[in-house]
Amino acid sequence: MDAIHSLIENVEKVIIGKRPIIELAAVALLCRGHVLMEDVPGTGKTMLVRALARSVAVDMKRLQCTSDLLPSDITGVAVYNQKTADFEFRPGPVFTHLLLADEINRATPRAQSALLECMEEFHVSVDGCSYELPKLFMVLATQNPIDIAGTHALPEAQLDRFFMRLRMEYPTLEQEMRILAAQAQVHPIETLLAVTSETEILAAREKVKAVHIDMDVAKYIAGISAASRQHPDLRLGVSPRGTLALARGSQGLALLRGRDFVTPDLVKTIAPAILEHRLIVRPQAAVLGRTSGDILSEILNRLPPPVV
Repeated sequence: MDAIHSLIENVEKVIIGKRPIIELAAVALLCRGHVLMEDVPGTGKTMLVRALARSVAVDMKRLQCTSDLLPSDITGVAVYNQKTADFEFRPGPVFTHLLLADEINRATPRAQSALLECMEEFHVSVDGCSYELPKLFMVLATQNPIDIAGTHALPEAQLDRFFMRLRMEYPTLEQEMRILAAQAQVHPIETLLAVTSETEILAAREKVKAVHIDMDVAKYIAGISAASRQHPDLRLGVSPRGTLALARGSQGLALLRGRDFVTPDLVKTIAPAILEHRLIVRPQAAVLGRTSGDILSEILNRLPPPVV
């Protein structure tokens, strides 16, 4: 796991004071999961993606989502070649290792739907032909919770395909002073070098699968999902895909912590990032100020963890 720790430390040179967020992004990379980064502008969402791409030495493409974006602008399109008298497929930006979908909620639902197959099945279907995406393919999407005029909220089907949702949040005074000092002459991203490779990341993914989950811990994970589906303040609870994501994310965090088995405390640590965005609060509960985070905390506090 030296490669992953080196990756985290390398990204920290650019994203200062956000190690917990960087670690969660690394877990998503280990678990072949997609990340939705939601926060106000200027907090480093895009820079985190760029730092990850440079640290792993893989391709990154940026998709600036706008209201006139078409599905073919994302997946690619078949173009007629007069020389061969046949159609040739021109790959879209989705054919990359790390895809940054910037301000994804500014794209129309039609354009957003072009990512559904890519995110779940890791291939693209165009004109009856299927094209495989790179093994390290990962979507990192950003959206702002403010200035939502003219935007399109992500549907539940797409939110559920995001492995986790991260919030960068504002830095502390001390962290912001360090940011000012680090960028006094040149931005750290300009001098950032690769510290690991695609091969090492793929090897680490196999190690994640080998992390043991005891039956009692597996029952605890499934119990969290079951409790969310029965909660009176929730219109939509955790899906089976969410349960699998929580289990795999716990394995990834365990590997990052140097453990070869999952413990309940690791499950509780990573649960908010993986489950909160999958919970839909009932309108009557939302009016009273209830949030998905509050309800998930309530579920985690009420559900007794197993003794491992």
